[in-house]
Amino acid sequence: METTYYDHGEPAERWERARMFFDAKDYYAAAQVLEGLVDEVPEQTAPRLLLARAYYHSARLGRAEAELITIVEREPVEHYARLLLGRTLQRQGRDDEAGPHLRIAAALAGDFVDG
Repeated sequence: METTYYDHGEPAERWERARMFFDAKDYYAAAQVLEGLVDEVPEQTAPRLLLARAYYHSARLGRAEAELITIVEREPVEHYARLLLGRTLQRQGRDDEAGPHLRIAAALAGDFVDG
């Protein structure tokens, strides 16, 4: 198997490389690094969530949605994943599906609506 720049190094090095790409707004390159990391450590939330964010910011909404669904199925109280899933669904014009996720995210953040 040939090693590329995106999968070179130990997991911690690749995590830092992915974060540098993400912080530089090179979401495609960040995703390239993170895809391998998520495959290697699928149980970890942080790389998967950053991968979902990279997909979201690069308008790969179907991929973002899939990663976010995996996270909320494993961790139903993961606030940011719920929020981003709601926003991802909104960007796809699926407001009815987004609503419950956005309400749960608001509740988890303590943003209750007086009613």
